Amino acid sequence: MPLIRMAARTAVVAGTATAVSNRVSRRQYGRWEEQAQAEQQQQQPQYAEPAPAAEPPQDELTAKLEQLAQLHSQGILTDEEFAAAKAKALA
Repeated sequence: MPLIRMAARTAVVAGTATAVSNRVSRRQYGRWEEQAQAEQQQQQPQYAEPAPAAEPPQDELTAKLEQLAQLHSQGILTDEEFAAAKAKALA
């Protein structure tokens, strides 16, 4: 009888140790996952990437063309300079 008790006690102790070990492993794995996610978030840029250069709003384009036309009519810009500046603004 004492041999059976000893075997039963050993089985209980071994089972408890296994359960505790598994729980500790799961908790540690969870902590590692949280740490890895935090590091990944820190490595990601905190700012949004700038959008590709879009065409200027129509109001700005119109204002720029009007300004060029005034400079041309005042004689400050030559015909070639006006054409080049206008082409650049429209491009």
